[in-house]
Amino acid sequence: MSARVAVYPGSFDPIHNGHLDIVARCRPMFDEVVIAVLRNEDKQPLFSVDERMEMIRELTGDNGFCRVESFSGLLVDFMERVGSRTIVRGLRAVSDFEYEFQMALMNRHLNPRIETVFMMPKDDYSYLSSRLVKEVYRFGGDLAGLVPEQVLERLRRRFARPREGGA
Repeated sequence: MSARVAVYPGSFDPIHNGHLDIVARCRPMFDEVVIAVLRNEDKQPLFSVDERMEMIRELTGDNGFCRVESFSGLLVDFMERVGSRTIVRGLRAVSDFEYEFQMALMNRHLNPRIETVFMMPKDDYSYLSSRLVKEVYRFGGDLAGLVPEQVLERLRRRFARPREGGA
């Protein structure tokens, strides 16, 4: 029997507890999850692909269940390389569905063997996005319970401001 390998693609800039909740929900269904960090030259991410991959590895550990890789180009091509037929996508709200549905149909058109599984995060994270995490942090909002401490520390370092008043 072949291993059940799922690919969970995204920018993960930065990874947050909603993402980690989806990974945890994959455990009973799959033998392995490849967390695929998108290299998108059109976006200006806060963290480099290498930084994002490092954060994810710190958080998921070396447990044989999660593997972290990066990709660019078509997701279906990446999936062929890693031997997966299943895409996992998180849906926070109905507003996510239209875009995700279009992507799922296009991926199926490109490779009819590919299936997309939609998963909902815990209610606590249903509104959470990486964009909101960055915005809330920039304006001094509380991210307790929304991102792991390792991510919070990296945000602190990234947004560090020089001390006021000299030396």
